[in-house]
Amino acid sequence: MMARCIQTDMECAAICYAAAELMSLGSDKAKEVCLICAEVCDKCAAECEKHDHHDHCRECAVACRKCAEECRAMAAA
Repeated sequence: MMARCIQTDMECAAICYAAAELMSLGSDKAKEVCLICAEVCDKCAAECEKHDHHDHCRECAVACRKCAEECRAMAAA
């Protein structure tokens, strides 16, 4: 039942890590990856919101929405 949520969480963590790494390196691809990261974070938040009776899913959804917002801001800068 939680397999999709866990998979989405793991994908989100991976793309967030990649985006942070590229930004720290000053990569010319960082903005593009940040946009992808925002999409994945939104997907993760939506999935976690389905399980908001779990504290960790509720917290994850909030964090993912904030991350998506920050990624879009980074891409626009």
